[in-house]
Amino acid sequence: MSHELSAQASMFDQLHAEAVAAARSEPLLAEMLERHVVSQSCLEGCLTTVMASTLADRTLSVDDLKSCFQSLYQAHPSLVTTAARDMSAVIERDAASSKYLPVLLYLKGFQALQAHRLAHALWHDGRFMLARAIHHRTTRLFGIDIHPACRVGHGVMLDHGTGIVIGETAEVGDNVSIMQGVTLGGTGKESGDRHPKVRSGVLIGAGATVLGNIEIGHGAQIGAGSVVLARVAEHTTVVGIPARQAGRPRCPSPSVTMEHGSFQHVADPQWYQQGS
Repeated sequence: MSHELSAQASMFDQLHAEAVAAARSEPLLAEMLERHVVSQSCLEGCLTTVMASTLADRTLSVDDLKSCFQSLYQAHPSLVTTAARDMSAVIERDAASSKYLPVLLYLKGFQALQAHRLAHALWHDGRFMLARAIHHRTTRLFGIDIHPACRVGHGVMLDHGTGIVIGETAEVGDNVSIMQGVTLGGTGKESGDRHPKVRSGVLIGAGATVLGNIEIGHGAQIGAGSVVLARVAEHTTVVGIPARQAGRPRCPSPSVTMEHGSFQHVADPQWYQQGS
């Protein structure tokens, strides 16, 4: 068994144990927990059932979505691997999350991200209308708008999630943390490649806005409420409107430590240059 499959099996075992314990302590949830987790045999089954039940509406039934999502997870096994990494990221970075079960069942940032991954797989397969239907449902349900064409890496955490908007040609790298109210948008009506490219290990604070086809370098940190209009060098902390260099993160991946107000001040004004 590969390391990834072993990690998924271990995660499922923990989910199963948490679900059994929760069903005993809260009988009102027992039937739901049985259906979503206890009766499943693997993480893929849990994801399929939870996402189908969450996204179903009068247009798309639970059974139809289960069939669709099961086919997607089997055709794109990396979807399960990535979901496991996303869940681990939440446990590692979110002080309010210590168990897998609430992440799977109740964290809308995690669920919205998995819905996006399913929509992106449909988009990649040329099923554009169904991808848009999943996107539309996700946006209305969670208040999180991620275009189906947008590419998102693994180990990503959308903390709280409310109000996050990520545009069509944006890219989000691995192990990125994005807080509520963040926009990765364009600068107007231009077409083509027009959205930010966020590299790995980046931390984006609540309410920050990043506009245009600009790069946010590896391990960069964007302060809450900042408006970023130009490239941000790797391992740089920027704050303000418009965002300016304020220093650099105290670690290579601020997205993991989640220390929003902690960075090293840098006296050299050339260390960060807008438009460079």
